[in-house]
Order: sequence, then C-alpha cells, then structure tokens
Amino acid sequence: MDIAILVGRNVRALRRDAGMTQEELGFQAGFERSYISDLERGTRNPTIRALEKLASALGVPAKRLLEDV
Repeated sequence: MDIAILVGRNVRALRRDAGMTQEELGFQAGFERSYISDLERGTRNPTIRALEKLASALGVPAKRLLEDV
C-alpha cells in the first residue's frame, strides 16, 4: 500500500475516534485544515516532523500513523 494513503487512513480514523474535526486537528498540530484534508486523501506526503506533530495532537505514538491495521 502507498505510504501516503496508509498515513491518511490512519490519521482520519484516529481523528474520528478522538471526536475531532479536521479544523481542530489542524489547530492542535499547527496545520491548515486543507493540509489535513489533503493528507487524509493521500495527496500529501507528510514529513517526519509533520507525523510527529500529528501524532502528538492525536495522543498516539508516531509509529501508529504508519501501522497497517
């Protein structure tokens, strides 16, 4: 599976599980809502720093965003 799609699926699932909107996650992680949307659709390639910020905002270890569950 493409890594960008995998990360996007994981971010979307974790965000929804946390009851957050894309805007809320973006605010918590320091990104625009449009970046979160692009990421969830697999059209953005996140940097390692972005993965760390997203994981922190979601309250999970960064490696969780890369797991194929």
